[in-house]
Amino acid sequence: MGFFNFSKSKEGSEYTSFWKSIETEEQLNAAIQESYNKRIAIFKHSTRCGISSRVKSNFEKEIGEHPTEVVLYYLDLLAHRELSNRITQDFDVSHQSPQLIVLENGVVLNHASHSSISYQQLK
Repeated sequence: MGFFNFSKSKEGSEYTSFWKSIETEEQLNAAIQESYNKRIAIFKHSTRCGISSRVKSNFEKEIGEHPTEVVLYYLDLLAHRELSNRITQDFDVSHQSPQLIVLENGVVLNHASHSSISYQQLK
């Protein structure tokens, strides 16, 4: 019997239910296309970085407290580096991790990284 839970993931929690994963080029294209109908945000996350995990957890908590109409996408940049690189090139936003990129009509409205990531970036 263990006394501590060292789980790194909140999978299955109330906070993960709003994420739409980006794992393929087709999903990235669909997300960008969706930005023409509705504001979207892409959260680029490094699953091996404690800071990235902490920022993601804090952001999820904020979203849980302040629901949004913005469609939220999640990109595991370690597993899908080529998609992360494409976002960097296509939107001329330097790579950061963690990073939140907000798109509307296929154009970056706002982006933030590290401790600057918050619900406020979605507005």
